[in-house]
Amino acid sequence: MLLTLAIGAVLPATPRARIVRIELDGAPFDYTAGQAILVGAPGGPKRPYSMAASPEETRREGYLELLVGVDANGTPGPHLPLERGRVVDVNGPLGTFTFPPAPAERRFVFIAGGTGIAPLRAMLHHALAIPKVEIGLLYSARTPDEFAYERELRALAQEGRIELRQTVTRTVGDTWNGQRGRIGRAELQPLVHNPATLCFICGPPALVAEMSGLLAELGIERSRIRVEEWG
Repeated sequence: MLLTLAIGAVLPATPRARIVRIELDGAPFDYTAGQAILVGAPGGPKRPYSMAASPEETRREGYLELLVGVDANGTPGPHLPLERGRVVDVNGPLGTFTFPPAPAERRFVFIAGGTGIAPLRAMLHHALAIPKVEIGLLYSARTPDEFAYERELRALAQEGRIELRQTVTRTVGDTWNGQRGRIGRAELQPLVHNPATLCFICGPPALVAEMSGLLAELGIERSRIRVEEWG
């Protein structure tokens, strides 16, 4: 499906990412949590971005939400003008990294690296509507200010709706009291309560490969490990 739509909002997410909301203006747009769209200026090159909101949120709010990485100048590149009111082409949905329609599991673990949180946030919000579920999220970022949606995720954890663990991979000052360094077995194991856990991983290729291996060591069947690489 190809649509030409306007950007309704560009909001700060982290120093290296922006939340971009593209107004649907009443146009129907059905997708599965985890899918992406191709976005770019009309007639120009397009790049894929995962939807960061669940399908239910999109229907309720009337816009597509993306988490767009930017450079030091705050721009994603010439393909995408990050200005409210600018028109962009949207093509999709696309991708097979999706939350299943009727999972047998009731325990879900999401593992994100950097902006890889985008499709996992969509899945997480979708999963929260399923009765009697348990959800764990392990989120890795380079520095403490690069956790997108952090306030929202911490609120969900404080409400007891998710288990949240965060780690930073670069040297930081004394303002960060949480976990530091690469994700290891010690960080992952507490979130895997039993082998019947459906796991989703999105982030750099190295993180995806390492987490897939660790989950297998913890007794998770390969069929219960879903992965998406970026970078």
